Amino acid sequence: MIPSAAPPLRMLFWESTARCNLACAYCRRLETEKADDELTTEQVQAVFQSAARLGPPVVVFSGGEPLLRDDWPILADFAHSLDLPIALATNGTLIDTASARRIAEAQFRRVSVSLDGATAAAHDALRGEGNFARALAGVEHLRLAGVKVQFNVTVTRANAGQLDALAELARKHQAEAMHLFLLVPVGCGAELAPAQQLPPKDYLRVLEWVCGHQTDTGLELRATCGPQVYRVASRRGLSPARGRGCLCGRSVAFVSHRGEVFPCGYLPVRCGSVRETDFATIWETSKVFAALRDPNQLQGACGRCDYKTLCGGCRARAFAATGDWLAEDASCPFLR
Repeated sequence: MIPSAAPPLRMLFWESTARCNLACAYCRRLETEKADDELTTEQVQAVFQSAARLGPPVVVFSGGEPLLRDDWPILADFAHSLDLPIALATNGTLIDTASARRIAEAQFRRVSVSLDGATAAAHDALRGEGNFARALAGVEHLRLAGVKVQFNVTVTRANAGQLDALAELARKHQAEAMHLFLLVPVGCGAELAPAQQLPPKDYLRVLEWVCGHQTDTGLELRATCGPQVYRVASRRGLSPARGRGCLCGRSVAFVSHRGEVFPCGYLPVRCGSVRETDFATIWETSKVFAALRDPNQLQGACGRCDYKTLCGGCRARAFAATGDWLAEDASCPFLR
């Protein structure tokens, strides 16, 4: 039985590995880590079993590049045995006809492919030469195998003007959704942020674009790490798709490849380790999670804001700017 203070877990992001076949200009991690730090198959299965009691959540196989982990089909089958829906987050460049068929057989609810520009020049500037073509080839292999595809776009100054073109590209490749990730200045993103992070006025334009194109793109559109979108939607008379903007620690959690538990993949505040404590126990008893679930603990402008329950600000941005994950989100465009 989940205590009333601990809401159901909606999404569990599992960082299957820190390994990746790309060397992108930004990444959540700075260090290069060894594969022997990864949780074993049995340890991951224990996490899934524990998480199944809490929702059950959608389990997102992420990374690094999750397809580099050999046991992903075994773990996908195990998740299904627990009635856990699963999704896959990949850069798409390793997907060929055979791997697309294996992904289809694993019955991932959706596969997200990272695409950070509407042109090869824009995408490859961040992810390396030739990877735009490789990613789109992977998308086509998935589509032909009958797999539902989502485009994940990390929005920077370089591609913020390409949203219409990106939506058109997603439609062309029959993607079901396009999720826009507003760059969070942590990990390698902290080095890229001064040049590429959106200023507040452009940040707001992106959120307005998402709300203004909900019905005419033929795509499911969402802004991730941009909780102010719920304020924009509310002012436009739109009904928010989810309960509150920043979901970290409230309905989302992240388990690293080492087994460390964080509120989300961008907020590096350690809440425990599944190597030491059962995951469900961490979810139910962590003081960090408890604080994140209480909008009255928000400070500064976020604490005073009339939209603190609906939006809450990005806790990862607050931490990146101040070292305090309950501080105001200084990137909020409504502070100006």
